[in-house]
Amino acid sequence: MRMTLSTLNWRRRGMVRWLVLSVVANPFFLSPGVFALDSIMQNWFTLFTPTEATSIVATTVMSNSTIVRLHLDCHQQEKLASSARTLALQCAMKDPQNCALSALTLCEKDHIAFETAYQIVLDAATTGMSYSQLFTVARYMEHRGYPMRAYKLATLAMTHLNLSYNQDTHPAINDVLWACALSHSLGKNELAAIIPLVVKSVKCATVLSDILRRCTLTTPGMVGLHGRRNSGKLMSLDKAPLRQLLDATIGAYINTTHSRLTHISPRHYSEFIEFLSKARETFLMAHDGHIQFTQFIDNLKQIYKGKKKLMMLVRER
Repeated sequence: MRMTLSTLNWRRRGMVRWLVLSVVANPFFLSPGVFALDSIMQNWFTLFTPTEATSIVATTVMSNSTIVRLHLDCHQQEKLASSARTLALQCAMKDPQNCALSALTLCEKDHIAFETAYQIVLDAATTGMSYSQLFTVARYMEHRGYPMRAYKLATLAMTHLNLSYNQDTHPAINDVLWACALSHSLGKNELAAIIPLVVKSVKCATVLSDILRRCTLTTPGMVGLHGRRNSGKLMSLDKAPLRQLLDATIGAYINTTHSRLTHISPRHYSEFIEFLSKARETFLMAHDGHIQFTQFIDNLKQIYKGKKKLMMLVRER
C-alpha cells in the first residue's frame, strides 16, 4: 500500500492520541511519584511536534473526561493544567501559525498565561502568521469578549491581504466584511483607521461597494461596547474616511471595466451590462456622480467603439 505523507501524519496523530489515552487509562502510570502525564508534557519536544502537543496532548490532559477518569483533587488538577499551559505557550512560540489559537484556548482560565499567548500572537503577526490565521484568532477574540483585541488583530491581518480586482469569490471576503463591521461597531476612529488598510489591500470593486454601502447605513459606534447606544450622525461621503473609500470604489469599477473589456466575449455581454449597473449605483453616491458616470460611459464608447454590439447595449441600458 502506498503511504502518502498525509497518511503517515494521520497514523502518527493516531498513535499520539493512543499513547496519551493509554497513560490516562492505566492507573499504574499515575501512582504517587510516577505522574507520567506531567513528565510527558514537560518533555513534549522529544516526543511530539508542536501541533501534536497542543491539539492532542494538552487538550486531552485538560479535558473534563480526563479529570473525572483520574479522580484528581484540586491540587493535582492545577498541576496538570499548569504544565499543559506551559506546554501550549512553548508550542505557540515555536510554531505560532499552527499553535497560537490552541494556546489561547488552553490558557483562557489563567490571566497571565492568556496575556502571554496573546503577546506571542502579536509578536508573530508581522512575519510568522498569514492573514487567514490572524483573522481566525481575531474572530476568537471577539467571541471571547475582547473586541479591541479582535480589531487590533484584524488590522494586522489586513496588512497581509492582497485581493485583486477579479477575486470577487475570494475566501477572505467574509473576513474583510467582518473586520469592517467590527470597526464600524467600535466607532468612527476605528473605522477611519481601517479604511486606508482596506483601500490598500482590496481592489475588488464589488467588495469595496459592499463595504461602502454597509458603512452608510448606520452611525459608527451606534451600538458600542456593552450594548450602549451612542448618539451621532451618519458619516458624510464627502469627507474622510468614507470619501477615500468611495473614490477607491469608483476607481476599482473603472479599472475592472477596462480589464473586462479587453478580452470580453459576446456571451458575457449581459453580465457586463449588469456590472455597469452596479457601478452606476456607486458613482451616484458621489455628489457629482451622475456627471462622472456619463463621462465614464462616453469614454468607453470612444475607446471601445469597435465593439459595436456591446456599445449599443450599453447605450440602450
